[in-house]
Amino acid sequence: MTILSPDQQTLAFRVAVFALVGAAAVTFLPLWAPLVVAAWVAVMARPLMSKIAKGTGGRHRAAGIITLLLVMAVVAPIAGAALSLTRGAIELGQNLLHSHGARNALVSIVSGGAPASGSTDADLLQSPPKIASLLEEHGAQAWELIGGIAGAATTALIGLFIFVYAVYVFLVDGPGMYEWLEKHSPLELEHTRRLAAAFAETGRGLFIGVGLTGLTQGVLATVTYVALGVPRALVLGLVTCIASLIPSVGTALVWVPVAIGLALAGRTVPAIIMAAVGVLVIATVDNVMRPVFARFGKLELSTFVLLTSIFGGLAFFGAWGFILGPLFARLAKEALVMARVDRLHDKRHELDEAAAAGERVS
Repeated sequence: MTILSPDQQTLAFRVAVFALVGAAAVTFLPLWAPLVVAAWVAVMARPLMSKIAKGTGGRHRAAGIITLLLVMAVVAPIAGAALSLTRGAIELGQNLLHSHGARNALVSIVSGGAPASGSTDADLLQSPPKIASLLEEHGAQAWELIGGIAGAATTALIGLFIFVYAVYVFLVDGPGMYEWLEKHSPLELEHTRRLAAAFAETGRGLFIGVGLTGLTQGVLATVTYVALGVPRALVLGLVTCIASLIPSVGTALVWVPVAIGLALAGRTVPAIIMAAVGVLVIATVDNVMRPVFARFGKLELSTFVLLTSIFGGLAFFGAWGFILGPLFARLAKEALVMARVDRLHDKRHELDEAAAAGERVS
């Protein structure tokens, strides 16, 4: 039997620890997005939980109340809106794809759209041979599509359950978990705390500094679209919210084409109203509300880095890259700052040692 030296035993133990931690990380990796968002929500909701806990007699009840309010105010509406958004986005995309020329494309944005000329759905249903031909030709693709939709829905439901449950757990046991992490982290205590602060800052910055500004503009735009009778207002409002991330032009990328489409469709008064609301209300929100929200959720990233990290994250990680890109960018920035501080500290220590050695020689 081979007996390992103490150094070899230490190395083997470290390798085992690294392998086990890596295996645990891989296990949680598929659910990282709802866990990260839940941690951010818990951090931001903790002051509210403390106030509720004083009146309800415990943090468990307070956490339950906040979680219930979260489900009622956010999760349920999102689930209902997702169906409407999906259907509206598909219809809008089909209308744009079947529009010939820029003029027809703009008009299709503000109109309900019409099916292409030719056979209708009723004609198709009255022709069994056509149905059989379509099933034979597209049956496999349809089955794959149904399977993909079912798989995505299952994943979304699991993620939603994990998110809600994690918010409750993080509200109740979050401080204890963080204390455990500080004690057992291989990093120095100061490094752990600074990275944890950067993590929390990213969540507040995305939710408050960026999210609330875009949400405010998106809500105002959606209300305007509905009031002017623009179809698929919810979809256009969501696109407006996303466009608010782009500096300078921002929401104008959406409401300007809508105004032009209304004008080309012969609806001059709604077009003027849309342009006036866009210039005087929607665009003004960015200048007025963003500084206010930034006070509570300032993110230490430049607009350029934030925007490129969002789109880079979307391109590399998919839909959840919207939060993962900025999170990695912010943590990387903090890590570089800490590395520089440590490097300067080591250099100062070397200079002090050299000075002390010179004094002893003299």
